[in-house]
Amino acid sequence: MDALAGSPLGWLCVGITTLFGVTLLCMAKRSLAKKANMLVWSLLPTLLGLLSGAGLGAGGGLVVFCIVCLGTWVYLGGRALLPVGDKAVLITGSDTGIGHALAKYLDSLGFVVFAGVLNKDGPGAEELRQTCSQRLSLLQLDITNATQVKEAYLKVSEKLKNKGLWGVVNNAGILGFPADGELLPMSTYRQCMEVNFFGAVEVSKTFLPLLRKSQGRLVNMSSMAGGIPLPRYAAYGASKAALSMFSGVMRQELSKWGIKVAAIHPSGFRTGIQGTPDLWDKQEKELMENLPADTRQEYGEDYLLGLKSYLLHMPEYCAADLSPVLSAILHALLAKRPHGIYTPGKGAYIPLCIFCCFPLWFYDFFVSKMLSSDSVPRALRTSEAESKNL
Repeated sequence: MDALAGSPLGWLCVGITTLFGVTLLCMAKRSLAKKANMLVWSLLPTLLGLLSGAGLGAGGGLVVFCIVCLGTWVYLGGRALLPVGDKAVLITGSDTGIGHALAKYLDSLGFVVFAGVLNKDGPGAEELRQTCSQRLSLLQLDITNATQVKEAYLKVSEKLKNKGLWGVVNNAGILGFPADGELLPMSTYRQCMEVNFFGAVEVSKTFLPLLRKSQGRLVNMSSMAGGIPLPRYAAYGASKAALSMFSGVMRQELSKWGIKVAAIHPSGFRTGIQGTPDLWDKQEKELMENLPADTRQEYGEDYLLGLKSYLLHMPEYCAADLSPVLSAILHALLAKRPHGIYTPGKGAYIPLCIFCCFPLWFYDFFVSKMLSSDSVPRALRTSEAESKNL
């Protein structure tokens, strides 16, 4: 080891590390904490290279050193963020949930925020007026209304004048009534597609000329249900899957314009997307009224009426802290090399990895255990009871 330290390999590693470290320290700018962190990262390749050289020889040590240098550079480059400056961002669905929290968060960081709300006179909009800076502008924006989308574009363009819009965050979305896909009325499928997919596409297409001016970012709020199949989310998951595919295609097509596109696939967070008890009653009534008699008979009244209990207990399984989602969106907006897909939330990547890497039967088994329910349709309970009697 001592001989290696004084060898040409050792001096080469030290020389490259010095250059590497100076570059990283320049990336850290004025923050002492960042400088100390970057210094540690710059020393890591040399230490691993020298240790590997002791066991693998000079050539092996040099190979390890180069690989670790490259890996470190890629990793740290992905963490580097652009300055906020006077960057302007449009957020849809800012009345409640993630959109509301994101509007406050970005405003506190110094962004010029355009917060699109479904109700400009509602409590969510009023809270943004009271708590945020003068940089934040509220926009009446129902993303399913083409006229309102166009009016929002004209207002943003007028305020920005000749400057481009740095980011669009398509956050507005609806959950619908979580139920078996066979039970959901077609209106639920259409509503989910209209808001979660067509609305996001409409906003994206309308504001892309402003994003092109700044070579900015398009961030689409998808869902874990948009990347993997989950029971009771046929309508919601299908609409989010469409949005995820749209994001992927746009990421490829818009790269030539310098626009970067990201899709956020969070796990369960407490956002209020499930709606209110009044809305649940309305959705339940619509579901029951549209069911054919034989389907109602097969599932049974107790199973159908028990679907609403899923909504009542949903917040218990969702995280209240939205900071992982906000951090992912901020990275997508400011990172020099943003990811194409983000999976914020504990374990959000696990079902996706199982779905992609394991046989489908194993994934289905995993999901059935993860989302197991005591509620079983009446026809299946009857057949099971008959089997036991035999």
